Amino acid sequence: MAFLRAHPYSFLLLFFFAFAIASAQLSPSFYDKACPGAFRAIRSAVYSAVLKEHRMGASLLRLHFHDCFVNLGGPTWTVQLGRRDATTASFSDANINIPKPTSDLSTLISDFSNKGLSTTDLIALSGAHTIGQARCTTFRTRIYNETDINTSLATSLQSNCPSTGGDDKLSSLDASTPYTFDSCYFKNLVSNKGLLHSDQQLYSGGSTDSQVSGYSSNLAKFFADFKAAMINMGSISPLTGSDGEIRKNCRKTN
Repeated sequence: MAFLRAHPYSFLLLFFFAFAIASAQLSPSFYDKACPGAFRAIRSAVYSAVLKEHRMGASLLRLHFHDCFVNLGGPTWTVQLGRRDATTASFSDANINIPKPTSDLSTLISDFSNKGLSTTDLIALSGAHTIGQARCTTFRTRIYNETDINTSLATSLQSNCPSTGGDDKLSSLDASTPYTFDSCYFKNLVSNKGLLHSDQQLYSGGSTDSQVSGYSSNLAKFFADFKAAMINMGSISPLTGSDGEIRKNCRKTN
């Protein structure tokens, strides 16, 4: 089928996005000798996790997004392995470097450009919002104060996200097909149904409208560009060679 339905194998595919890194120092056979059972172990763990909680697919995509932006550093492709883990982490850097849900289009384009990513990458990667959820506090201003939002959608969202309080209440980023990785996110934008301000900015009468419209009617084009954009994002200065470390326990540094 053309769509990625919400079952474990679909989200397993999304998990492997986190390892798609284009670098001459990386290789799909990196763990063949050191850990020949790596793929089987990863597949089993992710299968179990997503079977238990479908949101894990979106969480893994977001993990990859955060990791690449902070450390400057459907479709399938050969997985490039060998990226090493950082030995430090910074909460403040995460807040500074990650694009905000309240950002305007010009800020989004600038944020991505500063990381070596194009506007096409920006729009394609934003399509990951076809799955996952957002907290009320990230879209409250949009549903109560902004005018470029579908009235019925705003009313529906307000029933779950009060004007005060309830900050942690969740709503789907793509209410049409929340558990399917497809192009409905872009169809929603064309209908002024973007959940976040930063989402709707991609279709707000600006230079990105045509690409959003194109993705809304051409799933294959979106998948192709999403694949390329994920590889581009994964290529942001990966730690290789003697930089960083290969952790013995992924939850902590060695």
